[in-house]
Formats: sequence, C-alpha cells, structure tokens
Amino acid sequence: MKHTLTLAVAAVALAASAVSAQAGCADPRNAGAAAMHTIPSFIVPHLNPNITLPPPPPGGAAANIVGSWLVTYTSGGSPFGQALIQWHGDGTEWENINLPLSGGNICVGSWQAVDSLHVSRFHVGWLYTNFILTGYFIETETDKVGQNVYSGINDTKIFDLNGNVLAEVPGTAHAVRIAP
Repeated sequence: MKHTLTLAVAAVALAASAVSAQAGCADPRNAGAAAMHTIPSFIVPHLNPNITLPPPPPGGAAANIVGSWLVTYTSGGSPFGQALIQWHGDGTEWENINLPLSGGNICVGSWQAVDSLHVSRFHVGWLYTNFILTGYFIETETDKVGQNVYSGINDTKIFDLNGNVLAEVPGTAHAVRIAP
C-alpha cells in the first residue's frame, strides 16, 4: 500500500511538472529500458564455472566492498537495470548502467562503512531528456556485504534543475563480484 501510494504521488508530481526529466543512472521510471540489453553472463562469476574468485581481504564490509561488481536494481519488485560499479578504497564509487544514453548512464558517489557488515553510499547523477540537461538525482543506499555478494535497499529522489522534488522511488540492489 505504501509503495503504491509513493508511486502514485510520484506519477502526480511528474504529470504536474513542466519539466520531464529522465534519469539515466538509477531511475526506476525507465523500467524495462534495459531488459533487452542484459550484461553477458561471462562476466558474472557464479554463471561461469571456469572463473574462481579469490577470497576477499579480511576487514569486514569496508574491505570487502572494494572492487568491481555487477548490480541488478529493482523497484516495486521489477528489475529496471543492471550496472557495473567500482567501489574504491578511498570511499568513492562510480557506476555505468545499461540504460539509454539519452538519459545519461554514468553516475558517481561516495561510501562509508556503517559497521562490520554494512556500507552506506551517497550516489548522484545528472538527468537528461534526449541529451538535454533537465535535473539531477540523489540515491542513498545501505548494503549488507558478503564475501562476493551484496544486497541492500535504496531510495532515489529525482529533482528538476531548480531543486524541486519530482519523484521519490524506493528500490533494492543485488550484486555479485566481477572476477579480476
């Protein structure tokens, strides 16, 4: 019920807005745009039995998150994109998602350890409509990090260029480490 209400409010906000911003990097409003362009299975370690990953370094979530990942995003239980993310030891990260270039598909952010099992990230990107800058988004996410997987919940707020909130969409992320 709460999710339906959130999506209904988001739809009303978008309809009432004079700006039709479309986020590229992590916008659930573009659901299905990436469905025909899934990342090849040869880079996903658990789908290729010929790839063996080394164990992650000791040190909990902060050490284990560093590296390259294949992430699948969902919103309302439906997948809307897959991304390649690199988490860096200096607390920064970048992402390239398989959504249309006209909306933008590169984003950046920062992260920090919450405790020995969780990390939290602050993720931002520009919004484009047919390659024209129309706004930005902010995504916050908290992930539980395992040896070669992580999963978590996120919340994306979508803004026009004047800082007005156009939509807020909750979602999930599920990731597997990409072999070096």
